[in-house]
Amino acid sequence: MSNVPADLKFAKSHEWVRTLADGTVEVGISDHAQSALGDLVFVETPAAGRALQAGEACAVVESVKAASDVYSPVPGEVIEGNGGLADAPESINEEPYGKGWIMRLKVSGAGALDGLMDAAAYERFLETEA
Repeated sequence: MSNVPADLKFAKSHEWVRTLADGTVEVGISDHAQSALGDLVFVETPAAGRALQAGEACAVVESVKAASDVYSPVPGEVIEGNGGLADAPESINEEPYGKGWIMRLKVSGAGALDGLMDAAAYERFLETEA
């Protein structure tokens, strides 16, 4: 069973969202997603200042098996891409909910996180995918 932290929100495309103290959010891919991809060898993060719509492809993670798009789970502006992933893409495999975050966003629109699943709903979603 995948690790699904209770404090995060999740998208059906397997991205997670953590609300930070300053009201911005951190986004990454779930433990389930990184496990399915296998050992990551390359990550491309979005540039600061880029405006994103919910569901828009905005980053790429590449493993020895395949390349996969990462989608923004919420609308907003990119504040920062995780530059550390360029030299250490395996951080996503090692700590998908920690140092393996992909980007930070300033969310636009009230209720932008309302459409995301909580941890329990994401676990149920993973069971239906199995």
